[in-house]
Amino acid sequence: MDDTTFQTPKARFPRGMRILLVASLALNLLVLGGVGGMILKGPPPRHDLVRDLGFGAFTEALSDADRAALRSDFLRRTPDLQAKRAEMRGDLDLVLAALRATPFDPAALDAAMARQSVRIEARIAMGQALMRDRFVAMSPQDRAAFADRLERSLLRHRDDR
Repeated sequence: MDDTTFQTPKARFPRGMRILLVASLALNLLVLGGVGGMILKGPPPRHDLVRDLGFGAFTEALSDADRAALRSDFLRRTPDLQAKRAEMRGDLDLVLAALRATPFDPAALDAAMARQSVRIEARIAMGQALMRDRFVAMSPQDRAAFADRLERSLLRHRDDR
């Protein structure tokens, strides 16, 4: 008897669904890699705390005084920074365990990544709140100067493409 007569048919996903799943996986791995790298490297030097919040283009446009103020506000709002990093490391450990599990359980991976997402979203929200508070505290002249530096930074990076 031929062995091929008892093969089960392969499940087929619509092409759009496959593209969506691959894109989602790529985005999750990008975030995971960034968070994992940050966790594995250990605490960033104090001068990198503002960059650690992920202000992106804003970071380059900040004055030294603004960076110092944001760093101070960040440290004031997160006195348990080491505990937060330990929680993030725990989330990454759950992802690693899910990736190595046999049999592989996609639901366990999803749950671990969802925990990471909650922490990342909270960190982004804090960064946005800190940035907003800093903008509110600036004088109109300081806000205009910041906007000019931000615009120059954006134009310079657009020209780098």
